[in-house]
Amino acid sequence: MIYFNNVSKLYENSNSSTLSLDNVSLAIGAGEFVSIVGHSGAGKSTFIKLIMGEEYPTDGTVFFESVDVHRLKRRDLIDLRRRIGTVFQDFRLLPDKTAYENVAFAMEVAGREDNEIGEDVPHVLDLVGLSNKAFHFPHQLSGGEKQRLAIARAIINQPELIIADEPTGNLDPVNTYEIIQILKKINDLGTTVILTTHNRGIIDSIKKRVITLENGKVVRDDKVGKYVI
Repeated sequence: MIYFNNVSKLYENSNSSTLSLDNVSLAIGAGEFVSIVGHSGAGKSTFIKLIMGEEYPTDGTVFFESVDVHRLKRRDLIDLRRRIGTVFQDFRLLPDKTAYENVAFAMEVAGREDNEIGEDVPHVLDLVGLSNKAFHFPHQLSGGEKQRLAIARAIINQPELIIADEPTGNLDPVNTYEIIQILKKINDLGTTVILTTHNRGIIDSIKKRVITLENGKVVRDDKVGKYVI
């Protein structure tokens, strides 16, 4: 599904330059659950931004399936991003909309019909365990519930890929466990999942592929890995 071909990314300013990714080549197949780990500054965020087309590589090529992400026209890039669901540490929910409305809004933006929205939103809220909180606003939800809602919004349009960027960074161990179980369930249903995390316990419990970045380089790529840095 995703292929990095000799990708490097150099950030430059007037006083210095930082090599965030250094000649990275790797492939992620459809249906995989892959964790990207590394210390702060290792290149994890840049890796994600390149997949989304939010950054351009200094050298090399990033493919989504057979498409060079960074040669897409703006309209085609928007279409590509609709095939990707994103979950972030800070939730990024709409504060003036209920849980139901947050998820429904994602469908509205994608041009879905009202009858589809009425059928699909309750189903997805049930999948993440929020059926009883459908008409609560984000400020009425716990941190774990907010992240479940963010996941519901990310998957409502049935994306091919979920990118979860440090999704449990602000959560306690119980909520962390529950969020990871939801991501594993989504993966079991056939969706590719890319997870970035600093949490050693998460990596050890998932028992899926782990790619370790260090100073912008891939230093480990374990089929069934552990957090070893």
